[in-house]
Amino acid sequence: MANRGKGYGAPLNNISEAVGNTPLVKISDRICPKGRTIYAKCEYFNPLSSVKDRLALAIIEAAEKDGSLKPGQTVVEATSGNTGIAVAMMCAQRGYPCVITMAEPFSVERRKLMRMLGAKVIVTPKAGKGTGMVEKAKELSEKHGWFLCHQFETDANWKFHYETTGPEICNDLKDMKLDYWVTGYGTGGTFHGAGQYIKENRPNAKVILAEPGAANLIGSGIKTERNADGSPASSHPAFAAHPIQGWTPDFIPQVLEKGIEKSLYDEMIEIPDGVAVSTSQALARNEGILTGISGGATMWAAIETAKKAPEGSVIVAMLPDTGERYLSTPLFASIAADMNDEELEIARSTPSHILEPVEAV
Repeated sequence: MANRGKGYGAPLNNISEAVGNTPLVKISDRICPKGRTIYAKCEYFNPLSSVKDRLALAIIEAAEKDGSLKPGQTVVEATSGNTGIAVAMMCAQRGYPCVITMAEPFSVERRKLMRMLGAKVIVTPKAGKGTGMVEKAKELSEKHGWFLCHQFETDANWKFHYETTGPEICNDLKDMKLDYWVTGYGTGGTFHGAGQYIKENRPNAKVILAEPGAANLIGSGIKTERNADGSPASSHPAFAAHPIQGWTPDFIPQVLEKGIEKSLYDEMIEIPDGVAVSTSQALARNEGILTGISGGATMWAAIETAKKAPEGSVIVAMLPDTGERYLSTPLFASIAADMNDEELEIARSTPSHILEPVEAV
């Protein structure tokens, strides 16, 4: 690249200034269907390696601006992990104590990352699902007078994507067409904000929204019952456990619902069991792109979109985070830590420094 070696630019004042401006990376024909172009929007280039860095920055800055977050006040939020990591980063940088509630099934490396950033992590029982961790965060906020982020309800969420993610995609493709933009949803902020910007500025582009087939909440047509503040009042009847961490909690977030009410998506794709993990692994082995299960799910939806798209079509797929966040999940279940037979054969092909396996006693 011509710019390699020129440097990033002027030194940043703090880590929050590194959020955003993530690259689009072209996917090779080893994965992309012939005659089509797929670009991955690699959100793991954010400082804490996920799209949720945008959300955390948006919420903290908006709350500081309107005065709802006071100096030294504790910040609390419910999260599947990435939002909590991002909020913990922002709290560490700005000097706020941080408490995160997270349901038991989510990966342990996420808990450790949040604690490394100084947050207290309150793990809620698996039986309570996503609504349980949300209720716990709300209880703690009310009991202790803490600032609750309300990531699933706040307009600051989707507006930041409208101001950053959507413009980044359109600007990076300013001399090219954009036919399809593919995303899943957690809070719905990326879909709502970037989707609205793309619809307004690239009216011919189609927005493809994906969700797990096992948790077909939007496809069910059943709305989520809500409390007065917009938070879920109960678990959605169409929800079932699924392996795509960060996607599709057991309720339809209000941020997502508002985007749906604006008719921002053109097609819904259901993700079958197994394809998210296999596609994420294929990206790693064929492209050198290490993304999580949600990234694999989005890319699978993009590939399926490309297969039926007209020749010459350009598709952009969101990759929300890094695969390193999934070491204890099904994404790495088939990846061994010890040498396999092929690796041992290579090791034994020269005489020195051979670590032979120890027989089990």
